[in-house]
This record gives sequence, structure tokens and C-alpha cells, in this order.
Amino acid sequence: MPAYLNQTTKRGEINIMHDISSPKPQPPAEIDQSLSKIDTPALVVDLNAFERNLKTMAAKVKKANVTLRPHSKTHKSPWVGHKQMEYGAIGVCCQKVSEAEIMVAGGIKNILISNQVIGAAKLDRLATLNRDARVMVCVDHSDAILEISSAAAKQGVTIDTLVEIEVGGGRCGVPPGKNALALALAIQNDPNLNFTGLQAYHGSAQHLRDHIDRQTAIEKAIQKTTYTVQLMNGDGLECEIIGGAGTGTFEMEAASGIYTELQAGSYIFMDADYAKNKCANGDPFDTFEHSLFVYASVMSQPNTNKVVVDAGHKATSIDSGYPLAWHLSGGEITGMSDEHAVIDITKVNQKPVRGDKILLVPSHCDPTVNLHDWYIGVRGLHTDDAHVEHIWPVSARGALF
Repeated sequence: MPAYLNQTTKRGEINIMHDISSPKPQPPAEIDQSLSKIDTPALVVDLNAFERNLKTMAAKVKKANVTLRPHSKTHKSPWVGHKQMEYGAIGVCCQKVSEAEIMVAGGIKNILISNQVIGAAKLDRLATLNRDARVMVCVDHSDAILEISSAAAKQGVTIDTLVEIEVGGGRCGVPPGKNALALALAIQNDPNLNFTGLQAYHGSAQHLRDHIDRQTAIEKAIQKTTYTVQLMNGDGLECEIIGGAGTGTFEMEAASGIYTELQAGSYIFMDADYAKNKCANGDPFDTFEHSLFVYASVMSQPNTNKVVVDAGHKATSIDSGYPLAWHLSGGEITGMSDEHAVIDITKVNQKPVRGDKILLVPSHCDPTVNLHDWYIGVRGLHTDDAHVEHIWPVSARGALF
């Protein structure tokens, strides 16, 4: 046994084992390496499609005259966050204080934690971040106001704070209207906080397949948000930020005349689940391109109608279904386990064989990214000259608290 695995510290009755070397896995590729040489499984970004997605969103945001604060929980990388800001984003959203810490350390200084933060230790870290950056936070309870204020006073900072309202998603958020107004007034009257606006995100609407269903859900969210803003304005409160929107509905919030910031995140990668949404004319939702893939090798071919690849639950999330076998027409993933995915190739004309490599489109990009240490950025992914141009660490992988 290595020496570093044999060292323990006594804390009460618990022995805590310390890995003092903490070796980080090496990337599965090298710069300028050809696509075929990348080891598998690997998290691959099609840089050309990724950049087109950035440009598409930037153009739509500019046309709508709103701002973009994309969600970094999608990519968990300051490198990607900076690319988004190069294309006009004003900052990023995070869901966790630990995500925000990594973004600030990576040079991103304008952050909204679009979530509730609970616990004295986390609130102290939130307040500490505000010494060097603007790290805003959301509340949906009067106790949270007191707790955040106490942390801010301890660190000698003022924390910009938004009221989160429940607009249909069924998660966090105070009811819109008078309840939200009461919290906003409490924030405004607190010496350590600054009332900054409203968080009004409808998460479950993002994956309603029919356009009319998404539109109906967001219209209700807009009505609730508008009513709340009007009440606040009537009490002399101004909302600097009215934020929400995801990749599935962002154009609706952008056209509302009430939302000022869009918080879409998955647009940069466009996972397989979002691709199941429909546009107003019934066509597939193709505003953005698939740019994130799990690169896998065929490790076994039990028979002529089945292959097994080396990417299972540990390489790609399945909470939104199995990934899509890309450019393998007729191929269908029929089962997965920790290290394996089984692909039915009965209907595939050009059948892959042992040693071939396949691109998988994750069904849900956010938790898939959280399974990997590295992005392998490939230029010309679908060309004969496909090669590695960038290697980015997934710096906020495992940043859960």
C-alpha cells in the first residue's frame, strides 16, 4: 500500500484517511493529436459548433436588447465562462458557493448564485467572495435575509440580493406578489444587503416538448413576474435584474419586455434531451448544434447485431435517458452499466467493429460534464483533419456545496 494511503488522523472515534498526494488524472489526449488518437472515454467539444452556438446566442440577445448571464453549472469551467463573456455575456450564474469560488479564482467577477444558500459556513464563504467580486444571491425566506446579513456584517461587505419567486417550476421561490414584496422591503431595509431584483426561472418548462406548451407555461410565468414587479415599483423598489430563462424558452422571456437577464446554459453544448423539443412549426429545436460528445471505443462485439462501448454511467448521465449514438444511423443504445453501453446495430448499414470509436451525444450535458476532469476541444471534429486544439480542465467538477 502506498505510504500516503496509510496515514490517518484521529477525530473522536473516526479515523479519517488522507490522500496527501491527490494525483489528478492526466488528460486523455495531447494538443495537436488527431481525433483517432484520443483515449476513451473522453469528453469532446466540437469547437466549430461550440463557437457557432456562442455567436448564435450573442446575436439573439443583442437583437432582443437583453443581457446574458449564462449558467456555469452547465460547463463548470472558468475557461468556458470567459469564452461566453468574449461573446457578450456580462457574467455567469452558479448554483453553489463552491462553483462561485472557482469562477472567481478563474477571473470571473460578476456572478449570481441563482439558488438558496443555507448554512453558516457557506454564507461566510459567500460573504468572503464579495471582498473581491460581485457575488449575488437569492432568497425566498425571511430567515435567509437575517442569515446573509449576519455573514455580510462579519466580513464587512454588502451583498446584492434577489428575491426568488415561484413561477411554475415547483422548486424554490416565494409566491409572487405581496409575499415577494415583503421580502424585497426587508432586504432594502437591511444595512448589509442591497435589493437587486427578482429571480423568476421556470425550470420544468424548458423540457416541455411542444412549443405551445412551453409558451403557455412561460406566459404564466411572465404574468406572475410582471405583477410582482409592478407591486415593487409601487413601493419605490427598482429591480436592476429580472432574471430567468433557459435554453428551451429563452426567446420567450427575451421578448417579454419584463425579463432583463437570460440565464440559459445548455445552449453552448445542446444535449440530446433539448433536441427533442419542437419549434412552433413542429420541426425539431435546432437553434443550436450538438457540440458536446462522449468519445467511446467499441470494446466488444458479442454478435453481428450488437456492440459494446467503454462509456457507461461513469462517463455519461442517463437521468434524461440514454445518450444518442451520433452518425450511426439506425444504431440504438439499449442498455448501460457503470463501464459499458450496449448498442443495437441491427439496422446499421456500416456496422462498427471492435476498436472503432463512436461519438455519443449526452442526454443531459450538466451532470455528464460533472463526471469528467477534462474537456478535449477538437477542431474540425467531423472532418478528416480533426485534431485536438484545446484541453480545458473541468475545474468545478464536484463543486457541490
